[in-house]
Parts: sequence; C-alpha cells; structure tokens
Amino acid sequence: MNILDWFGDSFFGKSLVTFFMAMLPIVELRGAIPMGVALGLGEIYSFVLAVLGNLVPVPFIIVFIRRVLEWLQKKSKWLDKLVSKKVEKTMKNESMIRKYELLGLMLFVTIPLPGTGAWTGALLAALLDLRLKSAFPAIVAGVVIAGIAVLILTYGFTAIIGS
Repeated sequence: MNILDWFGDSFFGKSLVTFFMAMLPIVELRGAIPMGVALGLGEIYSFVLAVLGNLVPVPFIIVFIRRVLEWLQKKSKWLDKLVSKKVEKTMKNESMIRKYELLGLMLFVTIPLPGTGAWTGALLAALLDLRLKSAFPAIVAGVVIAGIAVLILTYGFTAIIGS
C-alpha cells in the first residue's frame, strides 16, 4: 500500500500528498515540488502547495521547539545526547546568521543542501532567540527563492525527459 492508496488517486489526494510531503523535515519542498509534478499536478500548482506546506511548521518550531527540546532532554540520557548533537550541528551555522542577521537566515534557508531549509532555519532562529515576527518573513523569502530554484530544475528536468 502506498500513500496515494491512503489519500486517493484523485487531484485532491495528490494535492494533499504534495502539501504534506513539503511539511516533512529533510524532504521539504525540495522533494515535494518534483513529487507534485510527477503526480501530474503541474509546476506552478506544485510550487504553491509545496511552499505553503513547507511554511506550516515554521511558526510552531520558532515558538515551541526550545521547550520541546528541553522536555526531550529530561526524558532520557539517549534523547539528551541526540538533542544535544542536533543543536550543536545546527549552531555550526550560527555565524552566518549573526554576521548577516535576517539576510543570513534567508540565505541559509535558500541554500538547497541537506541540513538547510525551513525546518533547520526555524530551529536556528529559535535557538538564537529571534522573534517570530522578524524570523518568519526571512524564512518565507528563503523558502520562496528555494522553491523557485527547485521549480526551475524540475521544469528543466521534465523538459529534457519529455523531449
């Protein structure tokens, strides 16, 4: 059973798959846009769904993640170690944000590499005590720019395959 069996092989089901896929860490819109296009949703519609889906978790991460991480660290030594490693890895990008501030956050989210994106950008913003009202627009801009880059790559790839 694949995910389309669960959501239904309809336009609405394919839209939900694309939207929810963009909400996943690591996958984010970098995987959701090509998936939406592969499902036949079209480039622009897939882009819009993926951007919106990718942005849904961001405010929750910025506002609540530090409390969640503290709670996890108190649960067990294993979780404490896991959380500490993730925080340490994320904070390696601190200098870019400290140096360029919100522009740095936007650029960090824009970079299409593993370990960057909306989830890690929101985590970094939270760990650096950036306010939601200033961090969110920078993350939105980074997601939109990254989405445009993925859209161009997806369009180019589909044009090559379609030839």
